[in-house]
Parts: sequence; C-alpha cells; structure tokens
Amino acid sequence: MSLSDPIGDMLARLKNSQLRNHKKVELPSSKFKVKIAEILKSEGYIIDFKVLSEGQKINLKINLKYNSGNPVINSIERISKPGRRVFSSAESLPKINNGLGIAIVSTPKGVMTDIDARKHNIGGEIICKVF
Repeated sequence: MSLSDPIGDMLARLKNSQLRNHKKVELPSSKFKVKIAEILKSEGYIIDFKVLSEGQKINLKINLKYNSGNPVINSIERISKPGRRVFSSAESLPKINNGLGIAIVSTPKGVMTDIDARKHNIGGEIICKVF
C-alpha cells in the first residue's frame, strides 16, 4: 500500500499514540522519517528511536516521552503538504509559540530545526511544527 503523504502519516501516528498513552509507536521507515526522529530526540520530545529490519520491511520504532502522565508533545502539526508546499526564507521562518516550540525545516543542508536554520541563515520547506 502506498501513501500519498508518509510524513503526515508519521505525525498522525505520533499524535494518536500519545493521545492513547502508548509507550511506543512503530511505523514504516525512511531516511527522512529517521531525520525527523533524530530532531525530536535531540529536542527532548521523544525518549529514543530504533530502526528495525524484518526481512524486506524496515520499521521505525519510537519510544514516546511523558511528563507526569502528560504527553511531552502537546501538538504536532503538518505545515507543508503534498498539495501545497510551504517554503520560507531564513528571515521569515516562524517562531512557534514565541520560541517554546520548534519548526522542522528541510533545507539544502539537511533537515534541521528553525533555530538552526536561522543560525546558518538558510531557508527551506517547513515540514511541521511541534509544541
């Protein structure tokens, strides 16, 4: 089965799993999804992730993080969609909740947070925002 928006599917699975207080979520893996998981881990939104290989299938297993029973990710929202791509320059990158959240940006130098993209003075496609 092919998905038209695999990144949107990943974000929906993360959101739904945290609403149901699951400890782990498993989804099909790709290099782009692994980069997003690396950013979520480095920013403290998830505990850890692993790439599992079962024959032909390669899955991404993400351990979700909770703070005193509440999910650490309050909201995770897809910005750039397959039908409408959203690009931004370095100066006009959005600040999520006055800097409390992050935006994940796909730049020519790789996938990074909006803070890192501002530091390197490069813009790109705004993938999602996390708070």
